[in-house]
Amino acid sequence: MSKSLWYFAAAVTLAAAMMSCGGKGQPSETAPAANTAGKPVDSATAGTVTGSIKLDGTPPRPKNINMAAEPNCSKQHSTPAQTEDVVPGDGGTLQNVVVYLKGDFSQYSFPPMTAPVTIDQKGCQYHPHVLALQTGEPLSVINSDQTTHNIHPVPKDNREWNESQPPGAQPIMQTFARPEVAIPVKCNVHPWMKSYIAVFNNPYFEVTGKDGSFTIKNVPPGTYTVTAWHEDYGSSEQSVTIGPSESKSVTITFKASSAASD
Repeated sequence: MSKSLWYFAAAVTLAAAMMSCGGKGQPSETAPAANTAGKPVDSATAGTVTGSIKLDGTPPRPKNINMAAEPNCSKQHSTPAQTEDVVPGDGGTLQNVVVYLKGDFSQYSFPPMTAPVTIDQKGCQYHPHVLALQTGEPLSVINSDQTTHNIHPVPKDNREWNESQPPGAQPIMQTFARPEVAIPVKCNVHPWMKSYIAVFNNPYFEVTGKDGSFTIKNVPPGTYTVTAWHEDYGSSEQSVTIGPSESKSVTITFKASSAASD
C-alpha cells in the first residue's frame, strides 16, 4: 500500500470513529402517518383510569456517584449525587414507573403532539430520569452544564442516534417513529449518566412522580391491560374495564426484593 493511500484509509477510519463517539446524528426518523380514517374519542363517554404504584419491602440503597472527574458538575450537588435506579415515593410508592394502557385503539385517531418533551443534562445527570412521549412527538435535548455531554439512545425498534452537545449549544431535536418500552439512554462521555425513554402510538400513558400516582384520561369504554414498567422491576399488569364515563382505580405493587440489580 502506498503511503498516500495509507493516509487516506487512516483518515476515513478516524472520521468513522468520531461519528460513532458523539458526532452529528442522522436526521429524525419520520413517524408513520396518523390514522386519518379513525374517529376521535368521544369525550362525552370517555372514562378515566387512576391509581398508584406501590413498593412492597425495603428499597435498595442508592449508590453515590463519583463526579470528581467533572468538578463543574460535582459542585452543583450539595451532597453526593446518587443513582436513580429505584426512587421511592411518598407513602410506600414508587417513582419513575411508566404506566400505560394496552388495548385496541386502531379505530381512533389522535391529534399529533407538537409541543416538545424536554430532557436536560444538568449536574451530569439526565432530568427527568424517565420520560414518555408519543411517536412523532418532538424530543428536545438541552445541556445546562458547562461541560460537553453526549446523548445516545440505544433502541431495539427505533433508529439509534448518538450526538454530542457542547455547553451553550442549541437543543438537539429528535423524534421516534415506533412504540418501544423502554429505550435506554447513555452518555458516552460520563458513564454514570443514564435515562429511559418510553414511546407510544397513543396518549394513554404517564410516568409516576413523587406520590407514585397516575391518571390516564379520555379513555374510550372497553377492557384494557394496565401495564406498569420499571427499569429494575420489569413489568406488571392488571386488567381493567371502563364503562361509559366511568372512572376506575388500580393499584399495582412491585416487590423490592425482585429488583434485577442491587
